Amino acid sequence: MEKMENIKDYQQYLRGYDYTGKIPVIIDFYATWCGPCRAMAPSLKRLAQDYEGRVKVLKVDVDKNQALAMAARIQSIPTLFFITKDGDIERQVGALPYQELTRLAERIME
Repeated sequence: MEKMENIKDYQQYLRGYDYTGKIPVIIDFYATWCGPCRAMAPSLKRLAQDYEGRVKVLKVDVDKNQALAMAARIQSIPTLFFITKDGDIERQVGALPYQELTRLAERIME
């Protein structure tokens, strides 16, 4: 089994992003030209509002942050990182419905 990814592996690429490690984080790797990314954007915005103060949602444009996208081995978008307070990452590839986003958000809050 592959070692679980940890956010510390990407810390050098996250300058400018307020990743504090105090609350769980969801990172959405997306592109402006990506249809599924655009389709999922309202759900992520709603999730950020519904879970404000409990989960932070960050959006990373892969075209503007190529070094981070390469380091994170982003091969298709959208790719979401669900990150626990301890920094462990669960990677999800593809657009997810709101119900699945909330299920995964709840899981990283445990």
